[in-house]
Amino acid sequence: MPEERDEPIALSVVIPMYNEEEALPALVSRVRPVLDGLGVAHEVIAVDDGSGDRTGELLAAFRLGWPELRIISLRRNSGHQAALTAGLDRSVGAHVVSLDADLQDPPEKIPEMLALARAENLDIVYGVRADRSSDTGFKRWTAGVYYRLMRRLAGPSVPAQAGDFRLLSRAAVDALKALPDQQRVYRLLVPWLGFPSGRVTYERAPRTAGRTKYPLGRMIRLAVDSVTGFSAAPLRLATWLGAGAFLVCLGLLVYTLTAFALGRTVPGWTSLFTGLVFIGAVQLVCVGLLGEYVGRIYTAVQNRPTYFVRDDTAAPEAETPADRPRVPAPRT
Repeated sequence: MPEERDEPIALSVVIPMYNEEEALPALVSRVRPVLDGLGVAHEVIAVDDGSGDRTGELLAAFRLGWPELRIISLRRNSGHQAALTAGLDRSVGAHVVSLDADLQDPPEKIPEMLALARAENLDIVYGVRADRSSDTGFKRWTAGVYYRLMRRLAGPSVPAQAGDFRLLSRAAVDALKALPDQQRVYRLLVPWLGFPSGRVTYERAPRTAGRTKYPLGRMIRLAVDSVTGFSAAPLRLATWLGAGAFLVCLGLLVYTLTAFALGRTVPGWTSLFTGLVFIGAVQLVCVGLLGEYVGRIYTAVQNRPTYFVRDDTAAPEAETPADRPRVPAPRT
């Protein structure tokens, strides 16, 4: 359990990080003055997602002179969304801000987000990237395709160009914690809640140091999790592909019968080969789509914890059951 404080925590800032030793000094030098300037009780939850570099050592060193810094170390690399889940689960602030360690999303926007939430009584304030000129052309193009696809599948409530930089009220955090989802994509889950929301815009900056932790492979995995977790559209796509393949088969049947009637059966090899390749490809696509959904069902049935905490600097040596990793309730 978090250690006792003289006054309630007004703001928690959750920062998932993995191998961010190069970015940590700049991160601390920008985040700490912003939060100290708010004049409210706060905590900074750094979630070390099984880093293999000196991230954990540097965090421990910074904590010696920064009492508001709380370190949660996971036993293994569980992924960005799982690390974010660990921070949200253990945060205690009346409002919670999630921020990446690469400083592409400016912490200087946190006071504006908090002020907007209080002034308009909002449960969610999104950080929206109004300018992504610092990203590569390929990154901007893929991000545009992703958000257009998600708004089509999950609904217009999904804000375009909003990543994981957001402010949540305690009510919104508690609602997220109650959800049984294991493969979480917060940029879709949070809008799905339907809580009153607002947004602040900013210019996305280049990564301050180190290398991106979201290469192409992880971006594709995020897109697949987003689609399969929030829409059955791919299954309907498989149905339409099957219907299209059936029509192609009918056409080939007519062509084959016509060729047979005219005595030209041998030259039909090309069309037959093309048809077989097409039908085989459609079948593989359909099986792959079904496999994605079956895989999600398998993961849900296993009901394994999303993450395991090795150490929490704000927890006592012997944790109570309430402090253990969140395990989704079994489905009945």
